Amino acid sequence: MTNLKPILITGAAGFIGARFAESCVSLGYKIISVDDCAHFNNRPEHLGIDCGLIVDREKLFEFLESQKPPLGAIVHMGACTDTAQMDAQYLKRVNLDYSKKIWTYASQNKIPLVYASSAATYGDGALGFNDDESLIPNLKPLNPYGQSKQDFDLWVLDQKRAGTTPPAWCGFKFFNVYGFGERHKEKMASVALHAFDQIMAGGRTRLFKSHKKGIPDGHQKRDFIYIDDVVEVLHFALAKPIKRGIYNLGSGQARTFLDLVTPVFKGLDKPVQIDFIDTPPAIRPRYQYFTEAKMEKLRDQGCAKAFTALEKGVADYTQCLIRVASPPKNK
Repeated sequence: MTNLKPILITGAAGFIGARFAESCVSLGYKIISVDDCAHFNNRPEHLGIDCGLIVDREKLFEFLESQKPPLGAIVHMGACTDTAQMDAQYLKRVNLDYSKKIWTYASQNKIPLVYASSAATYGDGALGFNDDESLIPNLKPLNPYGQSKQDFDLWVLDQKRAGTTPPAWCGFKFFNVYGFGERHKEKMASVALHAFDQIMAGGRTRLFKSHKKGIPDGHQKRDFIYIDDVVEVLHFALAKPIKRGIYNLGSGQARTFLDLVTPVFKGLDKPVQIDFIDTPPAIRPRYQYFTEAKMEKLRDQGCAKAFTALEKGVADYTQCLIRVASPPKNK
C-alpha cells in the first residue's frame, strides 16, 4: 500500500484529522498533514503520530502550486469548530473561503475530496435531521459556526449543479463526535471528557439544566458518535467511493447526557453524582435540545458498519483517559 498516492489531510493536528492521519499511516498510506504547525508540537495527545510531510495551513496553496504533489485524495477536516465564535467574518475566511479554495483545487486537478460539514447546520431541529439535499436550503443554523458550514454546503450544491466538482466527493454532517484526542478543544470538547476531569477532581460532574418544558434536567438528547466509527466511515467513503453528495454521520440514535456521563462514573468506580447548572444565557437561545442523524442515505451506499454503542464507546474512552492520567510505575 506504500505505493498509493499520498492523502492530504487538513486539520491534521485537530481531533478528527489527527485520528484519521494516524489510521492512514497504520494502513500504509503516505500523508501530507496541513494545520497550524505549532499545533503538531503543543498537543500532547497527538505527539506519537507520524504526520508525514507537514505543511502550514497558511502556506498550503503556495505549496500545492510549487510542488504539485500527486495526491490520491484530499480529506478536508480543517475548520474553526467553536460554536461560540461570533466573528462571522473570521468564520467566513477560515471555514467558507478556505474550503472553496480546497474544492476548486480538487476540481481542477481531478482529486477525490471528502470534507467536514456539521450537524450544527440543522439548527434547532424543527425541520428534522434528514440529509436529503433538496431540504438543505431551508435549514436555519443557530450560530455563525453552523451558518459557515451551511454556506459551504449550499455553495457545493451550486457547484454540483454546474458540474464543477472533483471526480469523487462527499461532505459529512458530523454529529457529536467524542473520543481520545479532543483535549485541545478545551470548552468545545465533549461532555464525556469534561465529566471525566470533573469526576477525577471532585467525584461529581456538572450538566446543564433543561430550560424547555417537558424535558427533565439531563434528558437533553444528542446523537453521540465514537471517533473510531467516524474514521472508519471516512476510509469507506474514499475506498468505495460513495455516490457524490452530502451525508449525515452520526450513530442514528439520540441519547441523553445522563446516558453519556453514567459510563464515566462506572469506569472510574464512582457513584453517579451530578450537579445541574443553569445554561448560560448567552448560549441558551442557540442550544440544541435534540439531534438524531437520519442514516438511511449513507446506509444505502453500502455502509453497513454497526456503530459503537454509547456505553462501550464511553467506557473505552474512559479507560484510555485513565491510562493517560496514570503514568506507568517505575519497575
